[in-house]
Amino acid sequence: MNFQLDEDILLLKENIRDFIENAVEPNAMEIEEKDEIPFSIIEASKKMGLFGLSIPEDYGGLGIGMVGKCALYEEIGRTHNGYTTLVGAHTGIGTVGIVEMGNERQKRTYLPAMASGEKIGAFALTEPAAGSQASNLKTTAVKKGDKYLLNGTKHYITNAPIADVFTVMAVTDSTKGAKGITSFIVEKDFPGFNVGKIEKKMGLKGSHSAELIFEDCEVPVENVLGTEGEGYVNALKILANGRAGLAARNLGSCQQLLDMSIKYASERIQFDVPIIEHQAVSHMIAEMALEIEALRSFTYRVAWMVDERQNVIKEAAMLKLYGSEVYNRVADKAVQIHGGLGYISDYPVERYYRDARITRIYEGTSEIQKNIIAAQLRKEFKAKRGE
Repeated sequence: MNFQLDEDILLLKENIRDFIENAVEPNAMEIEEKDEIPFSIIEASKKMGLFGLSIPEDYGGLGIGMVGKCALYEEIGRTHNGYTTLVGAHTGIGTVGIVEMGNERQKRTYLPAMASGEKIGAFALTEPAAGSQASNLKTTAVKKGDKYLLNGTKHYITNAPIADVFTVMAVTDSTKGAKGITSFIVEKDFPGFNVGKIEKKMGLKGSHSAELIFEDCEVPVENVLGTEGEGYVNALKILANGRAGLAARNLGSCQQLLDMSIKYASERIQFDVPIIEHQAVSHMIAEMALEIEALRSFTYRVAWMVDERQNVIKEAAMLKLYGSEVYNRVADKAVQIHGGLGYISDYPVERYYRDARITRIYEGTSEIQKNIIAAQLRKEFKAKRGE
């Protein structure tokens, strides 16, 4: 495995760090208070090509592999998680399906505008009755002539209020279970499509999630993504592919928390010495650093596997589970090190603590990741026995 980054990626990584430190981070409190990403930051992100990280150069993107993309996500993760989620949901689950499963016409139609950020992508799987049990979808798609009519409701859809292009999973044959699900490319202007309630969340301010309501929503037959009946498999592939990127963003947030904790502990005096000299605090910092380095190694190993087109279902689930758990433990220690200051909303540690919590839930809960891991281990064990 070679995690060496080429000069172009290193330069872009440096530019992104500069952008994060000088453009995004100074506006973090404004994002938190207004629950909105400033227009200037979105426009600057477009000009840098950040919305095209996952899209091949042939369609206007940067054409970066997963290892390089994780290096960039790590930098993006060092700032307000609302901003990182807006970008990450678009470049990850919002576009991966079209890149990996779309036909040439679909790619030419959608990817150039998505690469430039002119159109924002979103992924619509979750429903009131289908969260962890993703195969239990109730949204239906019935073919009528040259269109499918979609009916149903999705919820908790990241980027829904601002997205233009949605990868939507719906049931085309209720008698086939998971094999009766099909994925569609749906535009916000299709007749019968509406964005419903925008959720008020604990964290991730500036990144908005909402309901999607389909009432005889007209989707052209040519907007079936992949083959009819492969939607559930497509969804699993899209989610697995995106988990390395999510872990990299978590990694960046963890590193930022560690850096802030070391700085604070070096400056805060108690009992006549900086608190970093107290063993209890220094041990917490050492534990944070240890887990971050382990997460970094794991993240880039899985990213390399993705680039090598290996099956990463088990490893991606492990990484998603481990990355979110590490983020939560690191955030908790950071609050403890900062003491009362870490509990005050005027200081960013409190924000990271709230934002970390969702990572154990979205894109597959920690419990579901354990189910996936266990199922894959059983499958491997049976294969070894020739069963």
